[in-house]
Amino acid sequence: MARSKNKDQLKIMTNLPQTTSTLPVSGLKSRVLRHKGMMIGSTIVVFVVLLALLAPLIAPHDPYQQDLLNRLKPPVWDPRGSWEHIFGTDHLGRDYLSRLIYGSRISLLIGIGAALISGVIGTFLGVMAGYFGGRVDMVVTFLITVRLSMPVVLVALAVVAIVGGSLQVVIGVLGLLLWDRFAVVMRSSTLQIRSMDYVTAARAVGCSTTRILMTEVMPNVVNNLIVIATLEIAHAIILEAALSFLGLGVQPPLPSWGLMVSEGKDMMLFEPWLITIPGVALFALVLSVNLLGDGMRDVTAPENRN
Repeated sequence: MARSKNKDQLKIMTNLPQTTSTLPVSGLKSRVLRHKGMMIGSTIVVFVVLLALLAPLIAPHDPYQQDLLNRLKPPVWDPRGSWEHIFGTDHLGRDYLSRLIYGSRISLLIGIGAALISGVIGTFLGVMAGYFGGRVDMVVTFLITVRLSMPVVLVALAVVAIVGGSLQVVIGVLGLLLWDRFAVVMRSSTLQIRSMDYVTAARAVGCSTTRILMTEVMPNVVNNLIVIATLEIAHAIILEAALSFLGLGVQPPLPSWGLMVSEGKDMMLFEPWLITIPGVALFALVLSVNLLGDGMRDVTAPENRN
């Protein structure tokens, strides 16, 4: 009897950790599914990403092929439109739907590329300032103040005008100008974490600074890092569209959405769909990325982790 009773207790004890370990995962999943904004944003973002990845397969025409005999064809919902060019053609006869699909590649590439560059710079500076404090914090804070005093659009316009507009230049310029928010958030997050008991215990047992930063600090600030990254992706996409609209961003014939708006602005009174279609695409992508970032912030907030 005693042996069978001990076996039953051992079976119960071995089952307990498996039950409790699945609770946080299921709780996070339920919060994500209940968050309507995050679901809407993630759905649109996934759709745009699939468009970008499958562009060569789903684009009905070559986005660079010109056909002057079919220039300025209206979209299919116009009485003069046809299903051959669903979104019509531009002033050079290029299929607008194909250029819109390939333009999603440019927007995502610039947004993600600029966010990666600025994220690396801002995270490094913010974590160093928050963990070491003292003079390091003073220097980083001064750099953040200098960066915040510089208007992003004007500096980007000046640099691109001097160096020349291209896809690589736009990604590099935006990446070097958008790191301040990463630095501010990472600094404040690291300041809170460095005084935690587990960081103090890691110092007490003789862990190196690199190991403490990589195993104790970074895993606890990665949620904030992801949220800021999504916001900066949207910011970079908007700035690229502004630079391309002014003629200093992505250069023709690349199908950038901002460039498509710029090329159609002279005919917006007669052919309003030339700026409406890429404008709506930009609005939807930026809104969805912001909704995704806000949703990730909400579902990973400390008050929702229990």
